[in-house]
Amino acid sequence: MRILVVEDNVSLLQSIEEILSDEYEVDTADNGDDGLFLALQHIHDAIILDVMLPGMNGFEIVKHLRKEKIETGVLFLTAKDALEDRVKGLEMGGDDYLIKPFQAPELKARIRALLRRSGILSMEQKIQYRGIELLGKEQDILVDGTPVKMTIKQYELLEYLIQNKGKILTREQIFDRIWGFDSDTTIAIVEVFIHHLRKKLEPFHYQKDIQTVRGIGYMLKQP
Repeated sequence: MRILVVEDNVSLLQSIEEILSDEYEVDTADNGDDGLFLALQHIHDAIILDVMLPGMNGFEIVKHLRKEKIETGVLFLTAKDALEDRVKGLEMGGDDYLIKPFQAPELKARIRALLRRSGILSMEQKIQYRGIELLGKEQDILVDGTPVKMTIKQYELLEYLIQNKGKILTREQIFDRIWGFDSDTTIAIVEVFIHHLRKKLEPFHYQKDIQTVRGIGYMLKQP
């Protein structure tokens, strides 16, 4: 799973990244304009968003995302005495808020709660598609009750497809989500991994569920 953190306090930004990086892939931005650009890629499972930012502020970012029909869960970071900011943030489409300063366990708990409300993370950290079960905590995979070995990237690709079943994902979205903006590899790796994933699912006759949308990307069909 991938989290976006937008915070202009570089020290706090680094701290949040360090806190979350043992459980999630983390992208960061230290200003509103870069934060909006990353958020519009629609590859993140949750966004941690400071209210006061250079350039576009947090409220404007959420307003723009919701206008573009991007419903990614947003956790606002607010000052202790900024009650109006908290109310305004929720009214404009934010999902939760966390008051500065905060402790690492509370931040992690808020993110897990946000992911559960979004339907991305279950209490058991398990997601399912037809006979395919992904056990997130152990990164184990069961297909029709049979354990299937996959690499970390294959697991992440299958997880991303399941989380977005019925939606077309562009090659660029998949690449940025699984390999990251700073990857040294090329976008051609997406096609290679789709091929490998289909081969892993072929013995169970699920390979055709991963559909190619010619010229755009891929889609896991709705069961």
